[in-house]
Amino acid sequence: MPLVSALPLLQAAREGRHAVGAFNAQNLEFVQGILAAAEALDSPVILQLSARTIQYGGMATLTAMARAAAQEARVPVALHLDMAGFEMNVRALAAGFTSVMVAGSNQPFAMHVEETHRVVEVAHALQVPVEGELGLLGETGRDLQTARRLDPDLVRKFVTLSGVDALAVPPARIQSSPDAAPHLDRDRLRAIVDTCGVPIILHHASQLEDSELSAAIAVGVAKVAIGTELMAAFTRAVREASLRDPDEIDPRVLLAAGRSAIRDLVTSRIRLFGSAGKATLAGMKILA
Repeated sequence: MPLVSALPLLQAAREGRHAVGAFNAQNLEFVQGILAAAEALDSPVILQLSARTIQYGGMATLTAMARAAAQEARVPVALHLDMAGFEMNVRALAAGFTSVMVAGSNQPFAMHVEETHRVVEVAHALQVPVEGELGLLGETGRDLQTARRLDPDLVRKFVTLSGVDALAVPPARIQSSPDAAPHLDRDRLRAIVDTCGVPIILHHASQLEDSELSAAIAVGVAKVAIGTELMAAFTRAVREASLRDPDEIDPRVLLAAGRSAIRDLVTSRIRLFGSAGKATLAGMKILA
């Protein structure tokens, strides 16, 4: 089926108290593994391509691959640009992405609002939703305490001024004592969810235990982005396959092991997020 807009998927998830998995794809085997898992569990899914992945593989090539895979899929598939600036967002919109995201929360607040709003104006003219972000530090950022400083009033102000359709935040974690392990700050996350008025997306989710992810979804997180965890699983599987048979020279054999690892991991994440069995297109806007 054609690519779908991500926004109805997020809205349905927020209302149904489950989350849609957004999985970063790096190559063909990632796409195949992600969609195989979604189809097996009858789940909607969001394919994410980051700016760095696009720089490596090419916008036209990767978009065509994702669109062709979605056309053959039996479940709703949205194509999302993950963490990019204005120019990359405009290119993605022209290429046919059905969701985009503006990076830049490390900028001064006013500048970040202005940059995000510029993308919103272009994307909304094409009826494509825009995901904003606050408190994130890029693809390699790991400041789990940042979300503690996200004042819900500031979140609401950013959403209002920028006009975004969804907002990505890092997991808010607190430490009850110097010797205690950090745990999810449910109250802070719930306040952000209740305040901003748009679906909330959780980034850096691979750093959370499954119980914390379930708790985040229970308070209203509508999308969970998974990237690093997938790369680790894929690379480990390919490496192990090569070690098992050092004489194997067919890359398809080795890459198939990575594809299976992606499928298995995405299957477990979809089940955890609660989106299995929810691949309905009722009320969803389809984009060609």
